[in-house]
Amino acid sequence: MTAPGDVPPEVLDRLRPICLGLPESYEEPAWVGTRWRIRKRTIAHVLTVDPEHQAVHARAAELDRPACLLTFRSPPEEIAALMAVGHPFYKPDWSPTVLGMVVADDTDWAEVAELLTESYCLLAPKRLAALVDRPTG
Repeated sequence: MTAPGDVPPEVLDRLRPICLGLPESYEEPAWVGTRWRIRKRTIAHVLTVDPEHQAVHARAAELDRPACLLTFRSPPEEIAALMAVGHPFYKPDWSPTVLGMVVADDTDWAEVAELLTESYCLLAPKRLAALVDRPTG
């Protein structure tokens, strides 16, 4: 990492095919880190947080050292279920539909793909969301 918010390349390498595989999605730099969007809506945002410099994110994720965080949109029932799981999930207080997770060596990338697909489907126009294969159950 060379600047606040820089994300390890291996994390970006995992997220890019997931996010850019969704119809009409695109990647852009965020105020810190990187985000993926559909139209002007953010599907996912990833950044590395240092508790000394990004206190709001660090408090939300209960961090005491630098960590890579991913935020995305989720329906309320999914948020409740994932919050019951606990770590690596956390609930930022800046939006009722935003959920976050700590990205680490043990991250389940299949689960991340499902969560980001759901985030996309919540935000994309209905005709685009209909083009996406979504997990059942």
